[in-house]
Amino acid sequence: MKRGLLIIDRGSREREASEELETICEGIKTKGDYVFADYCFLEVEPPYIEDGISKCLKQDIDSLTIVPYFLYPGKKVKIAVTDVMKLQKDTQVKFLITKPMSMHKTLVDIVENRITTTLKENNITLPNKDVDVMIIGHGSKDPNAQRSLNYIVDELKDCYRNVSRCWLEIEQPDIFEGIKNCEKDEPKVLVIVFYFLHEGAHVKTDINNDLIPALKDSSLKDTFITKHIGTDEKIIDLIIERAKEVEDAN
Repeated sequence: MKRGLLIIDRGSREREASEELETICEGIKTKGDYVFADYCFLEVEPPYIEDGISKCLKQDIDSLTIVPYFLYPGKKVKIAVTDVMKLQKDTQVKFLITKPMSMHKTLVDIVENRITTTLKENNITLPNKDVDVMIIGHGSKDPNAQRSLNYIVDELKDCYRNVSRCWLEIEQPDIFEGIKNCEKDEPKVLVIVFYFLHEGAHVKTDINNDLIPALKDSSLKDTFITKHIGTDEKIIDLIIERAKEVEDAN
């Protein structure tokens, strides 16, 4: 069977997001058994879903595996899936839709790798049991978003002195409150994880608009910030694994 793979991303005007997706697609073509791998966007910037599907259907494929590239199984994922399935009736190519990038041990490994790398780069040799971690997520009205990030926090709790989470927007605690909560625990070292797939506007600007003044107003001294998680090689493995789950079931 000739398979293609299409990633559906939320969308970003930042060129870095497209560059990261291009790198991921190249990695999928190298590691996976696909005729091609491509990406499209739910919103913000073209190519949109209809453009992405149309391009895929011009390829010589029997099946198209579609990956909602989202960290939370919320409203955006539901919209993306609905938009895709409207187009299934117009083709004989079978659409297979994977789970989003949530509630998976690989994500825990990626976050842990980000923390370890950041400590090493800053010559911090404290044992993990003396390290505090705060994870910043986007925020969503969907309760599954909280559940997804809580999963990461819970999986890491036994590895570090304290592990907490806060949100850029929509949900509480926000970044200011998150920093205040960390301050109460008087950490020796605080590692702040940007739990985002892309180096888009949120990572480059929005988080820092809150985080920098929050840290400035706090008594925290040794704080270190990780890279976002979407550039890790293991993300490619996770996408392929999610794809195989649905392909093997069909």
